[in-house]
Amino acid sequence: MPIRPVDLKQATGGATSIYEAIVIMSRRARQINDELKDSLHRRLETVASLNEEGDGEVTNFDQLEISREFDRFPKPTFLALDEMLDGEIEFHYREGTSAP
Repeated sequence: MPIRPVDLKQATGGATSIYEAIVIMSRRARQINDELKDSLHRRLETVASLNEEGDGEVTNFDQLEISREFDRFPKPTFLALDEMLDGEIEFHYREGTSAP
């Protein structure tokens, strides 16, 4: 995995500090990870149900290919960082709280 230097001031986006930006990016990375995991499970369930109807083959090459595809997908942390750098992440403070 290549190392990518990032300008910390640019990475903060609309956040007031680097710490706030890290929290925002970590929450977004968690959302991306959950979306990817749900997508993977749905695809694997579809393949598993098709395999159950089939001849009962032990090795399911479709499941292996889906898993390999998932492994090649960029890491959620990098995707969240890219979204923050591109200004694609929107965040709001809860009512009753304010920015520091």
